[in-house]
Amino acid sequence: MPSVFTHVADPLEADDWLRAVEKQLNIAQCNDLEKVLYASDQLQGAVQDWWESYQYGRPNNAPAITWQEFREDFRAYHILEGLVELKQEEFRALKQGSMTMAEYRDKFAQLSRYAPNDVAMDH
Repeated sequence: MPSVFTHVADPLEADDWLRAVEKQLNIAQCNDLEKVLYASDQLQGAVQDWWESYQYGRPNNAPAITWQEFREDFRAYHILEGLVELKQEEFRALKQGSMTMAEYRDKFAQLSRYAPNDVAMDH
């Protein structure tokens, strides 16, 4: 399983961590509640502080937090929208240039997750 997540040195590390957690939880066939419980249990330090504030900010009678809510709000807080837009632009401008085919393929795969609509239009 992915390791404990304590802070965001590089905002894209937050996305990498979230994707790794989600992959493992899907393999384990966890339900929505189990996904949120497991992922939130892996948060420590400043990221745990975010989670506690997030929970306290919800009304007492609010329904349980869904995995989709957790994922979207985690990303919105830890990965600034402008950064995602920069990665989308980097993807759109990607050219092989002096990269080997393998390097280009890896860079394409890395950046394509930030521009899923562009990738879908490419097929």
